[in-house]
Amino acid sequence: MIIGVLKEIKPNEYRVAAVPATVTEIVRHGHTVYVESGAGLGSGYSDSDYQAAGAIIADTDTVWENADLFYKVKELFPQEFKWMNKDKILFTYIHSNAHPAETDCLLDSHVSAVAYEDVPDKNGHFPLLRPMSELAGKGGFLAALHYMQSVNGGPGKLLANVTGVETPIITMLGCGVVGTGAAELAAAFGNEVRILDVNMNTMLAAKKTSPANITYMISNRSNLEKCLRESDVIVNGIQWAKDRKDHIIYREDLKLMKKGAMIVDVACDDEGAVETCRSTTHDDPVYKEEGILHYCVDNIPSAFAQTASITLANATCPMLLQIADKGFKKAIEENPYLRAGMTCYDGKLTLKETALKQNRPWTDAEDLIKVW
Repeated sequence: MIIGVLKEIKPNEYRVAAVPATVTEIVRHGHTVYVESGAGLGSGYSDSDYQAAGAIIADTDTVWENADLFYKVKELFPQEFKWMNKDKILFTYIHSNAHPAETDCLLDSHVSAVAYEDVPDKNGHFPLLRPMSELAGKGGFLAALHYMQSVNGGPGKLLANVTGVETPIITMLGCGVVGTGAAELAAAFGNEVRILDVNMNTMLAAKKTSPANITYMISNRSNLEKCLRESDVIVNGIQWAKDRKDHIIYREDLKLMKKGAMIVDVACDDEGAVETCRSTTHDDPVYKEEGILHYCVDNIPSAFAQTASITLANATCPMLLQIADKGFKKAIEENPYLRAGMTCYDGKLTLKETALKQNRPWTDAEDLIKVW
Protein backbone atom coordinates (compact mmCIF):
# COMPACT_ATOMS: atom_id res chain seq x y z
CA MET A 1 0.00 0.00 0.00
CA ILE A 2 1.14 3.56 -0.67
CA ILE A 3 0.92 5.81 2.39
CA GLY A 4 0.79 9.57 1.91
CA VAL A 5 2.01 11.86 4.70
CA LEU A 6 0.63 15.34 4.11
CA LYS A 7 1.70 18.76 5.26
CA GLU A 8 -1.01 20.20 7.50
CA ILE A 9 -2.58 23.42 6.24
CA LYS A 10 -4.52 24.56 9.30
CA PRO A 11 -3.09 27.84 10.66
CA ASN A 12 -0.62 27.28 13.51
CA GLU A 13 -0.61 23.52 12.97
CA TYR A 14 3.00 22.32 13.09
CA ARG A 15 2.48 18.62 13.79
CA VAL A 16 3.02 15.87 11.25
CA ALA A 17 1.35 12.45 11.25
CA ALA A 18 4.54 10.43 10.77
CA VAL A 19 8.06 11.14 12.03
CA PRO A 20 11.07 9.49 10.33
CA ALA A 21 11.02 6.56 12.76
CA THR A 22 7.39 5.93 11.77
CA VAL A 23 8.34 5.88 8.10
CA THR A 24 11.03 3.31 8.83
CA GLU A 25 8.46 0.99 10.44
CA ILE A 26 5.99 1.35 7.59
CA VAL A 27 8.67 0.67 4.97
CA ARG A 28 9.83 -2.38 6.95
CA HIS A 29 6.32 -3.77 6.47
CA GLY A 30 6.77 -3.57 2.72
CA HIS A 31 4.81 -0.39 2.03
CA THR A 32 5.75 2.75 0.13
CA VAL A 33 5.65 6.12 1.88
CA TYR A 34 5.27 9.44 0.07
CA VAL A 35 5.96 12.49 2.24
CA GLU A 36 4.94 15.93 1.03
CA SER A 37 7.97 18.20 0.85
CA GLY A 38 8.20 20.30 4.02
CA ALA A 39 5.62 18.23 5.91
CA GLY A 40 7.91 17.72 8.90
CA LEU A 41 9.61 21.11 9.11
CA GLY A 42 7.27 22.42 11.80
CA SER A 43 8.20 19.44 13.96
CA GLY A 44 11.93 19.73 13.32
CA TYR A 45 12.29 17.12 10.56
CA SER A 46 13.77 17.86 7.15
CA ASP A 47 12.98 16.19 3.85
CA SER A 48 16.39 14.51 4.01
CA ASP A 49 15.47 13.00 7.40
CA TYR A 50 12.49 11.33 5.77
CA GLN A 51 14.49 10.25 2.74
CA ALA A 52 17.02 8.58 5.02
CA ALA A 53 14.15 6.69 6.64
CA GLY A 54 13.02 5.37 3.27
CA ALA A 55 10.37 7.87 2.16
CA ILE A 56 9.84 9.37 -1.28
CA ILE A 57 9.66 13.17 -1.09
CA ALA A 58 7.12 14.67 -3.46
CA ASP A 59 5.07 17.77 -4.11
CA THR A 60 1.54 18.20 -2.81
CA ASP A 61 -0.34 16.97 -5.87
CA THR A 62 1.88 13.92 -6.32
CA VAL A 63 1.28 12.74 -2.77
CA TRP A 64 -2.49 13.19 -2.97
CA GLU A 65 -2.68 11.53 -6.40
CA ASN A 66 -0.53 8.49 -5.61
CA ALA A 67 -1.37 7.61 -2.02
CA ASP A 68 -3.85 4.86 -1.21
CA LEU A 69 -4.06 5.99 2.42
CA PHE A 70 -3.84 9.59 3.59
CA TYR A 71 -2.05 9.80 6.95
CA LYS A 72 -2.79 13.17 8.55
CA VAL A 73 -3.22 15.01 11.84
CA LYS A 74 -6.12 17.38 11.30
CA GLU A 75 -9.50 17.24 9.60
CA LEU A 76 -9.90 17.92 5.88
CA PHE A 77 -10.12 21.51 4.68
CA PRO A 78 -12.21 22.48 1.62
CA GLN A 79 -9.19 22.70 -0.68
CA GLU A 80 -8.42 19.06 0.19
CA PHE A 81 -11.91 17.71 -0.53
CA LYS A 82 -11.17 17.16 -4.23
CA TRP A 83 -8.70 14.39 -3.46
CA MET A 84 -11.24 12.11 -1.80
CA ASN A 85 -12.69 9.18 -3.79
CA LYS A 86 -13.89 5.62 -3.26
CA ASP A 87 -10.40 4.16 -3.82
CA LYS A 88 -8.82 6.20 -1.01
CA ILE A 89 -8.55 5.75 2.77
CA LEU A 90 -8.43 8.65 5.23
CA PHE A 91 -6.83 8.14 8.65
CA THR A 92 -6.69 11.27 10.81
CA TYR A 93 -8.50 13.31 13.46
CA ILE A 94 -11.70 13.87 11.49
CA HIS A 95 -13.95 15.64 14.02
CA SER A 96 -16.94 15.05 11.76
CA ASN A 97 -19.42 16.26 14.39
CA ALA A 98 -18.09 19.78 14.12
CA HIS A 99 -17.64 19.89 10.34
CA PRO A 100 -20.79 19.16 8.30
CA ALA A 101 -19.16 20.20 5.02
CA GLU A 102 -16.38 17.70 5.61
CA THR A 103 -18.97 15.01 6.35
CA ASP A 104 -20.69 15.85 3.05
CA CYS A 105 -17.38 15.39 1.25
CA LEU A 106 -16.65 12.06 2.91
CA LEU A 107 -20.06 10.67 2.01
CA ASP A 108 -20.27 12.13 -1.50
CA SER A 109 -16.78 10.89 -2.41
CA HIS A 110 -17.38 7.36 -1.02
CA VAL A 111 -13.95 7.47 0.67
CA SER A 112 -13.21 5.02 3.52
CA ALA A 113 -12.36 6.87 6.73
CA VAL A 114 -11.31 6.12 10.30
CA ALA A 115 -11.09 8.89 12.91
CA TYR A 116 -8.35 8.73 15.54
CA GLU A 117 -10.60 10.28 18.17
CA ASP A 118 -13.26 7.59 17.83
CA VAL A 119 -11.06 4.47 18.14
CA PRO A 120 -11.57 2.99 21.64
CA ASP A 121 -9.72 0.29 23.51
CA LYS A 122 -11.09 -2.63 25.53
CA ASN A 123 -11.48 -0.39 28.60
CA GLY A 124 -13.51 2.23 26.78
CA HIS A 125 -10.63 4.70 26.67
CA PHE A 126 -9.41 6.41 23.51
CA PRO A 127 -5.72 5.54 23.00
CA LEU A 128 -5.24 7.68 19.87
CA LEU A 129 -6.64 10.71 21.66
CA ARG A 130 -4.82 10.17 24.94
CA PRO A 131 -1.35 11.43 23.84
CA MET A 132 -2.75 14.79 22.78
CA SER A 133 -4.88 15.05 25.92
CA GLU A 134 -1.83 14.57 28.11
CA LEU A 135 0.10 17.20 26.17
CA ALA A 136 -2.84 19.59 26.26
CA GLY A 137 -3.07 19.27 30.04
CA LYS A 138 0.62 19.86 30.58
CA GLY A 139 0.63 22.66 28.01
CA GLY A 140 -2.34 24.27 29.72
CA PHE A 141 -0.39 24.52 32.96
CA LEU A 142 2.61 25.96 31.10
CA ALA A 143 0.29 28.58 29.58
CA ALA A 144 -0.83 29.58 33.07
CA LEU A 145 2.82 29.75 34.14
CA HIS A 146 3.43 32.14 31.22
CA TYR A 147 0.43 34.41 31.62
CA MET A 148 0.85 34.74 35.37
CA GLN A 149 4.10 36.63 34.75
CA SER A 150 4.08 40.42 35.07
CA VAL A 151 5.82 40.82 31.71
CA ASN A 152 2.91 38.98 30.09
CA GLY A 153 0.19 41.04 31.75
CA GLY A 154 -0.32 38.78 34.76
CA PRO A 155 -0.21 39.49 38.50
CA GLY A 156 3.45 38.46 38.72
CA LYS A 157 2.85 35.22 40.58
CA LEU A 158 5.22 32.30 40.06
CA LEU A 159 3.24 29.06 40.03
CA ALA A 160 5.74 27.18 42.17
CA ASN A 161 6.69 26.60 45.78
CA VAL A 162 9.00 29.38 46.92
CA THR A 163 10.43 29.53 50.43
CA GLY A 164 8.65 32.08 52.60
CA VAL A 165 5.82 32.63 50.08
CA GLU A 166 2.28 31.25 50.19
CA THR A 167 2.04 28.28 47.84
CA PRO A 168 -0.23 28.80 44.81
CA ILE A 169 -3.34 26.63 44.45
CA ILE A 170 -4.09 25.01 41.10
CA THR A 171 -7.44 23.22 40.65
CA MET A 172 -8.21 20.71 37.90
CA LEU A 173 -11.76 19.99 36.81
CA GLY A 174 -11.72 16.32 35.89
CA CYS A 175 -9.44 13.43 36.80
CA GLY A 176 -8.99 12.28 33.22
CA VAL A 177 -5.87 12.42 31.08
CA VAL A 178 -5.98 16.21 30.77
CA GLY A 179 -6.47 16.81 34.48
CA THR A 180 -3.85 14.34 35.65
CA GLY A 181 -1.40 15.56 33.00
CA ALA A 182 -1.75 19.16 34.18
CA ALA A 183 -1.67 18.06 37.82
CA GLU A 184 1.55 16.11 37.36
CA LEU A 185 3.39 19.16 36.08
CA ALA A 186 1.79 21.60 38.53
CA ALA A 187 2.70 19.30 41.43
CA ALA A 188 6.28 18.99 40.21
CA PHE A 189 6.57 22.78 40.59
CA GLY A 190 5.51 22.41 44.21
CA ASN A 191 2.03 23.90 43.91
CA GLU A 192 -0.92 22.86 46.04
CA VAL A 193 -2.92 20.89 43.49
CA ARG A 194 -6.57 19.90 43.73
CA ILE A 195 -8.49 17.61 41.40
CA LEU A 196 -12.29 17.62 41.32
CA ASP A 197 -14.14 14.64 39.85
CA VAL A 198 -17.45 12.83 40.34
CA ASN A 199 -15.93 9.34 40.14
CA MET A 200 -14.36 8.12 43.38
CA ASN A 201 -12.84 5.03 41.73
CA THR A 202 -11.08 7.15 39.12
CA MET A 203 -9.60 9.37 41.81
CA LEU A 204 -8.58 6.42 43.99
CA ALA A 205 -6.73 4.87 41.06
CA ALA A 206 -4.94 8.14 40.27
CA LYS A 207 -4.06 8.74 43.90
CA LYS A 208 -2.03 5.53 44.10
CA THR A 209 0.75 7.00 42.00
CA SER A 210 0.43 10.73 42.66
CA PRO A 211 2.62 12.94 44.89
CA ALA A 212 1.46 14.13 48.30
CA ASN A 213 0.72 17.69 47.15
CA ILE A 214 -2.22 16.55 45.00
CA THR A 215 -5.57 16.44 46.83
CA TYR A 216 -8.55 14.61 45.36
CA MET A 217 -12.00 16.09 46.05
CA ILE A 218 -15.46 14.95 45.04
CA SER A 219 -16.95 17.39 42.58
CA ASN A 220 -19.95 19.07 44.20
CA ARG A 221 -21.10 22.64 44.47
CA SER A 222 -19.60 23.20 47.91
CA ASN A 223 -16.13 21.99 46.91
CA LEU A 224 -16.29 23.87 43.62
CA GLU A 225 -17.07 27.17 45.35
CA LYS A 226 -14.23 26.59 47.81
CA CYS A 227 -11.81 26.04 44.94
CA LEU A 228 -13.11 29.02 43.00
CA ARG A 229 -12.46 31.29 45.97
CA GLU A 230 -9.01 29.92 46.81
CA SER A 231 -7.41 28.91 43.51
CA ASP A 232 -4.97 30.92 41.47
CA VAL A 233 -5.66 28.83 38.37
CA ILE A 234 -8.59 26.64 37.35
CA VAL A 235 -7.87 24.12 34.58
CA ASN A 236 -10.87 22.54 32.88
CA GLY A 237 -10.37 19.19 31.18
CA ILE A 238 -14.01 18.09 30.96
CA GLN A 239 -15.55 17.89 27.51
CA TRP A 240 -19.13 19.08 27.44
CA ALA A 241 -21.92 17.69 25.29
CA LYS A 242 -22.94 20.25 22.68
CA ASP A 243 -26.63 19.92 23.49
CA ARG A 244 -26.22 20.63 27.23
CA LYS A 245 -27.41 24.01 28.44
CA ASP A 246 -25.98 23.82 31.95
CA HIS A 247 -22.38 24.47 33.03
CA ILE A 248 -19.97 23.67 35.84
CA ILE A 249 -18.68 27.22 36.13
CA TYR A 250 -21.23 29.93 35.38
CA ARG A 251 -20.47 33.55 34.55
CA GLU A 252 -21.70 34.56 37.99
CA ASP A 253 -19.15 32.19 39.56
CA LEU A 254 -16.27 34.26 38.24
CA LYS A 255 -17.11 36.86 40.84
CA LEU A 256 -16.08 34.34 43.52
CA MET A 257 -12.55 34.15 42.14
CA LYS A 258 -9.74 36.26 43.54
CA LYS A 259 -8.13 39.11 41.68
CA GLY A 260 -5.47 37.92 39.26
CA ALA A 261 -6.83 34.38 39.02
CA MET A 262 -7.01 32.59 35.68
CA ILE A 263 -9.05 29.93 33.88
CA VAL A 264 -7.40 27.54 31.43
CA ASP A 265 -10.05 25.65 29.45
CA VAL A 266 -8.32 22.79 27.67
CA ALA A 267 -11.62 21.28 26.51
CA CYS A 268 -12.41 24.51 24.61
CA ASP A 269 -16.14 23.83 24.30
CA ASP A 270 -17.75 27.18 23.58
CA GLU A 271 -20.09 27.93 26.49
CA GLY A 272 -19.49 24.39 27.72
CA ALA A 273 -18.32 23.32 31.17
CA VAL A 274 -17.17 26.92 31.58
CA GLU A 275 -19.96 29.24 30.44
CA THR A 276 -17.57 32.06 29.55
CA CYS A 277 -15.28 29.90 27.40
CA ARG A 278 -14.88 30.65 23.71
CA SER A 279 -12.21 28.95 21.63
CA THR A 280 -9.08 30.96 20.92
CA THR A 281 -5.95 30.48 18.82
CA HIS A 282 -2.21 30.65 19.37
CA ASP A 283 -2.26 34.02 17.58
CA ASP A 284 -4.84 35.48 19.98
CA PRO A 285 -4.89 33.13 22.98
CA VAL A 286 -6.38 35.06 25.91
CA TYR A 287 -9.25 37.34 26.86
CA LYS A 288 -10.93 38.55 30.04
CA GLU A 289 -14.45 38.00 31.30
CA GLU A 290 -15.57 39.53 34.60
CA GLY A 291 -11.94 40.46 35.21
CA ILE A 292 -10.75 36.82 34.96
CA LEU A 293 -8.17 35.92 32.33
CA HIS A 294 -9.23 33.01 30.09
CA TYR A 295 -6.89 30.85 27.99
CA CYS A 296 -8.92 28.63 25.66
CA VAL A 297 -6.59 27.69 22.80
CA ASP A 298 -8.12 24.78 20.91
CA ASN A 299 -4.85 23.31 19.66
CA ILE A 300 -2.38 23.39 22.55
CA PRO A 301 -0.34 20.32 21.44
CA SER A 302 0.75 22.08 18.23
CA ALA A 303 2.88 24.40 20.37
CA PHE A 304 4.97 21.33 21.23
CA ALA A 305 4.93 19.97 17.70
CA GLN A 306 7.91 17.60 17.81
CA THR A 307 6.87 15.93 21.06
CA ALA A 308 3.26 15.84 19.88
CA SER A 309 4.16 14.31 16.52
CA ILE A 310 6.29 11.59 18.09
CA THR A 311 3.72 10.55 20.68
CA LEU A 312 0.85 10.72 18.19
CA ALA A 313 2.73 8.61 15.65
CA ASN A 314 3.61 6.10 18.36
CA ALA A 315 -0.10 5.67 19.05
CA THR A 316 -1.46 5.67 15.50
CA CYS A 317 1.20 3.70 13.61
CA PRO A 318 0.18 0.23 14.90
CA MET A 319 -3.40 0.86 13.75
CA LEU A 320 -2.23 2.21 10.41
CA LEU A 321 -0.12 -0.89 9.86
CA GLN A 322 -3.11 -3.12 10.46
CA ILE A 323 -4.97 -1.29 7.69
CA ALA A 324 -1.98 -1.26 5.35
CA ASP A 325 -0.99 -4.90 5.96
CA LYS A 326 -4.47 -6.40 5.78
CA GLY A 327 -6.37 -3.96 3.61
CA PHE A 328 -9.21 -1.76 4.84
CA LYS A 329 -12.02 -4.31 4.87
CA LYS A 330 -10.13 -7.10 6.58
CA ALA A 331 -8.65 -4.76 9.18
CA ILE A 332 -12.10 -3.40 10.01
CA GLU A 333 -13.59 -6.89 10.16
CA GLU A 334 -10.89 -8.26 12.47
CA ASN A 335 -10.42 -5.28 14.78
CA PRO A 336 -13.57 -4.16 16.62
CA TYR A 337 -11.84 -1.01 17.86
CA LEU A 338 -10.93 0.16 14.37
CA ARG A 339 -14.48 -0.72 13.38
CA ALA A 340 -15.85 1.50 16.16
CA GLY A 341 -13.67 4.34 14.88
CA MET A 342 -14.84 4.08 11.29
CA THR A 343 -16.57 7.28 10.19
CA CYS A 344 -17.82 6.14 6.80
CA TYR A 345 -17.51 3.62 4.01
CA ASP A 346 -18.74 3.77 0.42
CA GLY A 347 -21.03 6.72 1.04
CA LYS A 348 -22.51 5.32 4.24
CA LEU A 349 -22.09 7.16 7.53
CA THR A 350 -21.22 4.70 10.30
CA LEU A 351 -20.67 7.11 13.20
CA LYS A 352 -23.92 7.36 15.15
CA GLU A 353 -22.92 10.49 17.06
CA THR A 354 -22.37 12.47 13.86
CA ALA A 355 -25.63 11.15 12.42
CA LEU A 356 -27.57 12.39 15.44
CA LYS A 357 -25.71 15.69 15.57
CA GLN A 358 -26.25 16.46 11.89
CA ASN A 359 -29.59 14.70 11.44
CA ARG A 360 -28.27 12.21 8.88
CA PRO A 361 -29.09 8.55 8.20
CA TRP A 362 -26.45 6.10 9.32
CA THR A 363 -25.54 2.42 9.08
CA ASP A 364 -24.24 0.44 12.03
CA ALA A 365 -20.74 -0.81 11.20
CA GLU A 366 -21.60 -4.21 12.68
CA ASP A 367 -24.36 -4.57 10.10
CA LEU A 368 -22.28 -3.12 7.28
CA ILE A 369 -19.48 -5.67 7.52
CA LYS A 370 -21.99 -8.49 7.10
CA VAL A 371 -22.95 -7.35 3.61
CA TRP A 372 -20.01 -5.46 2.16
